[in-house]
Amino acid sequence: MRTIGIDEAGRGPIIGPLTIAGVSIDETVADMFKKAGVKDSKMLSRRRIFLLERLVKKESDNLVLVIEPKKIDERFHDGKNLNYLELDHMCEIANSLTGERVIVDSPSANTKKIRDYLIKRIPKKEIIAENYADRDYIEVSAASILAKAERERQVELIKKEIGYDFGSGYSSDPKTKAFLSLIKSNGKLNSDEYSKYLRKSWFTFKNMNLKTLKDYD
Repeated sequence: MRTIGIDEAGRGPIIGPLTIAGVSIDETVADMFKKAGVKDSKMLSRRRIFLLERLVKKESDNLVLVIEPKKIDERFHDGKNLNYLELDHMCEIANSLTGERVIVDSPSANTKKIRDYLIKRIPKKEIIAENYADRDYIEVSAASILAKAERERQVELIKKEIGYDFGSGYSSDPKTKAFLSLIKSNGKLNSDEYSKYLRKSWFTFKNMNLKTLKDYD
C-alpha cells in the first residue's frame, strides 16, 4: 500500500514563503528511509536535511508547493485563516499523488475538525490527521524534509536577491530584527524591493511603526 505524508515549513516567519510538501511511498521505501535516518526535519542539521532531500526525491513520488507572502496575506479576502489556506494546499497535494492513505501533520490541536475538512476534499483515501505526525510517521518525516529544504532554498534566494543576510526570517531572530529595523529606518519597509518578501498581515509588520521590534520578542 502506498501512503502519502504531508507537512509544511515556514508557517510562522515574517519573511519568505510557506512551503508544503507531500511524499508518496510504499512499505519497502518506508523501511529504506528509516534505515537512512529520515526523521522530523526539526531533529536534523541543515546539512543532513539537504542530504536526505536527495534520497527522498529519488525514491518517492513527491510534490512541493511554495506559497508566497502575498498569497498568505490575501487569505483573509477568501475568508480563510492560515490553517485552511494550508489545508487547501494539502488537499491539492493529496489529490495529485497516488496513495490509498494520507497522513498530515495537523495545523490545529482539533484534529477531528481537520480530518473532517480533509475527508470532504480528498475522495476515496483514508485520512489521518495528527499532531506531531512529522515525528511519528516516516512518510510525514520525509515530507517535512522536502518542505524544510525548499523553504531554506527560497530564503537563500531572497538573501541573494536583496543582498542582505536576514537570518531565519522569524521576527524573534536578531538578524531578522536588524534587517527590518534597517529597512524601516531607510523608509523602504513598503517598497516593492523588500515588501514582496514580507507577510504584511503579520502582527509584527502592522505594528512596526508604533513600537520597536524588541517588543515582539
